[in-house]
Amino acid sequence: MSLFNHISALCSLLLAFNSVAVQAATLFTGGTVVSWSNATNSLEIIRNGSVLVEGSTITAIYTGAPPNPLPSNLTVVNSTNDIISTGFIDTHRHSWQTAFKTLGSNTTLLEYFSRYGSGSPAQSVFTPEDVYLGQLLGYYEALNAGVTTIVDYAHSMWSTEHAYAAVRGMTESGVRGVFAYQLADYRNFTWNASVGTFRRLADDENAFNLRVDLGVAYDGYSRTGGDAEKRSSDVLNLARQHNVSLLTTHANGGVYGSPNSPEEIHRLGFLNQSQIPWIFAHASYISIQSQQLLRQTNHYISITPESEMHYGHDHPTSHLIQDQASLGVDTHFTFSTDILTQARIWLQHVRQTLYRDVVQRQKLPANNPMSVTQAFLLATRNGALALHRTDIGILAPAAKADLIIWNGRSPSMLGWSDPIAAIMLHASISDIKHVMVDGVFKKRDGRLVVEGYEELQDRFLESVKRIQRVWGDMSRPVLQGISAAGVGFDRTVEVDVVRGEGMG
Repeated sequence: MSLFNHISALCSLLLAFNSVAVQAATLFTGGTVVSWSNATNSLEIIRNGSVLVEGSTITAIYTGAPPNPLPSNLTVVNSTNDIISTGFIDTHRHSWQTAFKTLGSNTTLLEYFSRYGSGSPAQSVFTPEDVYLGQLLGYYEALNAGVTTIVDYAHSMWSTEHAYAAVRGMTESGVRGVFAYQLADYRNFTWNASVGTFRRLADDENAFNLRVDLGVAYDGYSRTGGDAEKRSSDVLNLARQHNVSLLTTHANGGVYGSPNSPEEIHRLGFLNQSQIPWIFAHASYISIQSQQLLRQTNHYISITPESEMHYGHDHPTSHLIQDQASLGVDTHFTFSTDILTQARIWLQHVRQTLYRDVVQRQKLPANNPMSVTQAFLLATRNGALALHRTDIGILAPAAKADLIIWNGRSPSMLGWSDPIAAIMLHASISDIKHVMVDGVFKKRDGRLVVEGYEELQDRFLESVKRIQRVWGDMSRPVLQGISAAGVGFDRTVEVDVVRGEGMG
């Protein structure tokens, strides 16, 4: 056979393969579907329903038996007694930190900055391979927990090689999301080098795929003097020039300083002009003026409940802007990696806060201030709206096929009648049977679908062993005097559940 004939035969095989791939379809049958109605702008529960996925899209939702004819090459998944929902959306996470797991179990925020953040010794210890493995294994951990979309605040951009390794971890994982490249002056990687690598990534057609987009992360909007304001403007112009999909910043505020608030972005003349969505991470101390700006310009905050409790942010005002809020995990190495836990913690925190307001006025609460439906929407649709997307965060025809199938006969869920309450208050990630992203199974029958997963685990554990040895030998910072925010330190009362000196 001639070379031309060989090539022609190969092209025919590829076309045939692609044709089969396009026609591939999955039908989930007999489950309770937590769908979204665009007509009523609300959740709609369909009992004994079926969900048809073709390619990367949900093409139909049926009540009862689906009609014929159905697509050829169809995989049928029996979901009788199960709950079918959209996947969770995490709008703030630092995925590269997976190797630190359990090291920061009792850390404070200021200690985190010096030991585990982007400016910590990590930039001298982590190789590009370490970053790649941490990213990849961290995403698999999230996918296992039903998190199908992630905004990765990527602040391990210590070299061009580190940046490309981090992107590769995200694209290879199969997760959907935004890789928010942090522009910064890193040790041994100057501002100009950071910008240059960002431009290279933005112009590299092979760096990203159809699931992962490029965003910009930057934390210097609150800085003044010198070239600080010019640098902020340069960041915003860079985002415009490359038409990024997202801008995000840490909006701490309060005693922690560096508020990076909507008001500050507005003063730069950008917030009300930006077609690019903004996500303000944490925003625990967000002012009334900033809340109003978010509503006027349709930008969002990302509440990370477990993180903000763990590190001591507090939540004085963020519960007042939930109509422009989403949920995130933040530093998954210190606590839960799943959005389900964040939604549950936040739900009960808001209830407690608003109940307390009534009780402290010597009255009895006459209603429950926040419903499980509101918590579910924060964890799903609000995350999509924060990204200015209407094709994710909902289960509806024409939406992306990002799904979770929950085991309705698990010990914790057995006997449920309200599927949203079952998920939000009774389920755990062990109850997740299947996870699908973009029409592809990432978890099937309770197990991750990852080729060579054990080998990846072994490589990651070797990386962890070396990294954790370094941190084990590292002295802890002494937090005293005056912080960079101009605020002094004070010790909290320490509780002990053991009489006497206790166990630490």
